[in-house]
Amino acid sequence: QVQLVESGGGLVQAGDSLRLSCVASGRTVRMYAMGWFRQAPGKEREFVAAVSYAGGSTNYADSVKGRFTISRDNAKNTVYLHMNSLKPEDTAVYYCAADRYNGRPRALGNVYDYWGQGTQVTVSS
Repeated sequence: QVQLVESGGGLVQAGDSLRLSCVASGRTVRMYAMGWFRQAPGKEREFVAAVSYAGGSTNYADSVKGRFTISRDNAKNTVYLHMNSLKPEDTAVYYCAADRYNGRPRALGNVYDYWGQGTQVTVSS
C-alpha cells in the first residue's frame, strides 16, 4: 500500500509561484508514473500534469503548459509541481496520484491507483 501526502499549498496572488510536494510512503514509487490533478469548487476533477517513472517523459494539460513543471526525486520518493504565473482559475484542491501499473505519464484519472488527501491552492486576483 502507498500513502501520498501533499504539501505546499496556500493563498497567493495572481502572478506568484508555488511549489507543491507529494511524499510517498509505504513503498517506493520509483517504478510508478505520478500525476497531479485538481478540483475546483463545483467542477469535476481535472488532469494537471504527469511524469513517467524515470522522470524522462512528462504530460501537461493545455491550461498549464509553459507555467507548471512536474518533476520527481526517486531517491526521496517525492514528486513536485512547480507552479509559476498563477492565475485565479488555478484555484483548486490539488491531488497527487500514483499509477502502479504503467510507467507512462497518462492523463486519465481512473488509471491511478493511489491518491493523496489534497492541498488547497488559492490564487487571488
